[in-house]
Amino acid sequence: MISVKPNPSGNNGKETFVLAHISDLHLSSLTGVSLTSLLNKRLLGYLSWQRRRRHIHSPRVLDALLLDLAEAAPDHVAVTGDLTNLGLPDEFRQAALWLQRLGTPEGVTVVPGNHDTYVATSWQETFSQWAPYLAGDDDGAAAGVYPSLRVRGPAALIGLSSARPSMPFVAVGSLGRQQLARFEEVLEQTGRLGLLRIVLIHHPPIPGSISWRKRLTDAPLFGEVVARQGAELILHGHAHVSMEDELVAGTHRIPVLGVPSASNSSPIPQRTARYHICRFQRTADGWLLRLVIRAYSPAQHRFIAGPEKEIRLPACTP
Repeated sequence: MISVKPNPSGNNGKETFVLAHISDLHLSSLTGVSLTSLLNKRLLGYLSWQRRRRHIHSPRVLDALLLDLAEAAPDHVAVTGDLTNLGLPDEFRQAALWLQRLGTPEGVTVVPGNHDTYVATSWQETFSQWAPYLAGDDDGAAAGVYPSLRVRGPAALIGLSSARPSMPFVAVGSLGRQQLARFEEVLEQTGRLGLLRIVLIHHPPIPGSISWRKRLTDAPLFGEVVARQGAELILHGHAHVSMEDELVAGTHRIPVLGVPSASNSSPIPQRTARYHICRFQRTADGWLLRLVIRAYSPAQHRFIAGPEKEIRLPACTP
């Protein structure tokens, strides 16, 4: 049984909540990588980094991101995976230092991505270094048990792990029946309390929304759970492009929003680094989401205001 604990910040009565959503940082130099660590699928990823990715994912963009987030001052930041490139222990150490610059574990929630689990590795050598950022209020995800649950103000941040090792040239994810069963329990409890349920996952959960080799393999089962219990919003990364979709699950129509890589310096507009600021306001029948897009400008070397829109999120009661 997963229990919903009181919000540590003590502001459950708030009628507003501001969440920043970033993803796919790929923050690593991959310098000094030993040959023995590449005698597996990582060799392909290392070659991809040397040929292409190191010219795209820029530390300069991430520095600009930190400055922009500090000015925006959201209530909370969600990071939906792929902080590393090859899931190497040293990359986890680099990412842990960057997370400290981003904010405190109480103010930042992280879920893992497929690059963070490129191959099977020891939890102690990898994710343990991010444990305070992964953990829910009951600390379960700190030991690799998902979903995580954090209650912040009026919001329930529900973190799922779709990350698992896969074959070469494949970047699929899966949740598994045990995690889905716990997910259903969390949705039911938080829905009964009238919380704004925001689901954080790396892979897009809508079947057909991404290529077969990058898909969430049990997306239909995910949809069945959400059809029974409802949710107000789903946020993801993985695709490296902006995505706005809707999951039709039973009687529920749930907005699904994806962001590009937060470190991408490409001049191609669809792929250039972006992040979302989500401003939630309680309404008579649910929530109003004011979505603000912050986009990196290669010419100005900073993030600038992009399009804004309003999305109504009716309460999806179980």
